[in-house]
Amino acid sequence: MSLSRRGLLAASLGAATAGLVGCSSSMPTATTKGGSSASLPAASITFGYIGDFNGTSLLAIADAKGMWAEQNIKATTKVFTNGPLQITALGTGDLHFGYIGPGAFWLPASGQAKIVAMNTLGTADRVIAQPGITSMEQLKGKKVGVPEGTSGDMILTLALQKAGMTKADIQVTPMDASTVVAAFSSKAIDGAGIWYPNIATIKKSVPNLVELAKNQDFVSKVAFPNAFVAGNKVVTDQKDVTIRVLKVLRKAMQFRKDNLTETISLTAKMLKLDEAAVRADSENCEIFSPAEWDAKTMDGTTTSWLKGMGDYFLSAKKITSNPAPSEWYLGDLFTSAK
Repeated sequence: MSLSRRGLLAASLGAATAGLVGCSSSMPTATTKGGSSASLPAASITFGYIGDFNGTSLLAIADAKGMWAEQNIKATTKVFTNGPLQITALGTGDLHFGYIGPGAFWLPASGQAKIVAMNTLGTADRVIAQPGITSMEQLKGKKVGVPEGTSGDMILTLALQKAGMTKADIQVTPMDASTVVAAFSSKAIDGAGIWYPNIATIKKSVPNLVELAKNQDFVSKVAFPNAFVAGNKVVTDQKDVTIRVLKVLRKAMQFRKDNLTETISLTAKMLKLDEAAVRADSENCEIFSPAEWDAKTMDGTTTSWLKGMGDYFLSAKKITSNPAPSEWYLGDLFTSAK
């Protein structure tokens, strides 16, 4: 699956908060159904997310269904435009937990955070081109917009490699996702590495755009999971809170698996979007229950995926070594949080 953004290594806390585009209300502590959360010490966390189905749905469920209260956690959510900004915010302590797409997995792989839970497998990433361009080769020398270090960056790199090309063969134009939408729609760029639902927005202006590459083209080489991350100090200094957060995420995962229609409604409400748009977005991912993620963690599937992603990041020069996935994905912690 796809990966999330790059232009972040030099970002400071000021850059992270500049990338912050909104904030939800805090979720208050309350008693659980059939019992009380009073036996658990009160905890407050700040949780980052991206405003799409993958990044928002579990938080929307947890908020609406009182799942944070069951763990005596007060969770404040903050929406970001990409994953790398959240990794920066985790490093500075501005966030405790966050959400990233596969394009940003190189950041935990390089030791800047820990993945604490997998989420879904994404199928939303594309390389798109203006009408009349029908192959990657025809993008040679042309302007291609991409949010660097994202899943869009990853799909673009993979598509170029498949065509026997590199980024040196095109005019790479770094820009954030919203700018890609505007630039492509106005024909200021010839192509883009980007993802749905942004592509659905672009299609309103350029309905006959061409999709040159998609996630499924590379399934034999690399998977595109997205995930939830925690700051390094959070998992070491606040392990109990981390486990309680994972319990919330696991419960929300099961609800999403069993109640997709209501999940779409709750997500649309949190994002203030039309349900039809969120439903379309939800179709660009594969949803798993916590038990299914447990199985994939324990049978080595996730390890294989992460190793493949690490190999890609090495080839893309995002990392200088490929550490064992167990060093950056805390699968044992996730499976134990029942």
